[in-house]
Amino acid sequence: GRETFPAPDPFLVMATQNPIESEGTYALPEAQVDRFMLKVLIGYPSAAEEFVVVERQISAAVNTIRVLDPEMLRGFQRETDAVYVDPAVIQYAVRLATATREPAVVGRDDLSRLLTYGASPRASINLVLAARALAFLRGRDYVLPGDVSDLARDVLRHRIVLSYEALAEDLSSDDLLTPIIHAVPVPTAPLHEQRARDQQVRGSVAGAFGAESGGIPAGGTTGNAGTGDETWARPTR
Repeated sequence: GRETFPAPDPFLVMATQNPIESEGTYALPEAQVDRFMLKVLIGYPSAAEEFVVVERQISAAVNTIRVLDPEMLRGFQRETDAVYVDPAVIQYAVRLATATREPAVVGRDDLSRLLTYGASPRASINLVLAARALAFLRGRDYVLPGDVSDLARDVLRHRIVLSYEALAEDLSSDDLLTPIIHAVPVPTAPLHEQRARDQQVRGSVAGAFGAESGGIPAGGTTGNAGTGDETWARPTR
């Protein structure tokens, strides 16, 4: 219609998807599913967890206290928005998403026949946004590549469309995502450090071979050693 209804701030949409008793319901179109940030799989509770569920149901109601209000939540959102994301981490998120569209790029051409559509650019955006939030919850003001990979399946599983061959083989989205995620190289150093190290290596090699040789000889490569977590923080100017 022509009327716009303002949503409250903060605003969140959660939906449940029951794998059984779906007769008479219709699956959401892929374009609508793509707008959900995460798809989290929730299986059966463990025996200990189920015991607590039953115990709570037969016990007297417990008085609850409010531990969070909307303004506090908005404050957490602002702090999350300030979490630093290195360009190398953004590149990693983009490579994960694009690898679902072109598995051959990461050496998994065998998976191409099992995928009809890969993840859209919304996947790259939400990988970074979700990793930011996870980094904040983990007490950091910067994102690590591990924050991205830890959430990759939750962000990607509802964004890929399996082929009829995959469905015939009873494969799930996670069955395809796991080898793709493992095939995408994880960055070992922030982009600004990689560039600085490359320049340093080129300079040292140029000194060893002579400035006139142009630095690294034909066929030469530069390597980047792993670095500590703290190096992923916002670089100082």
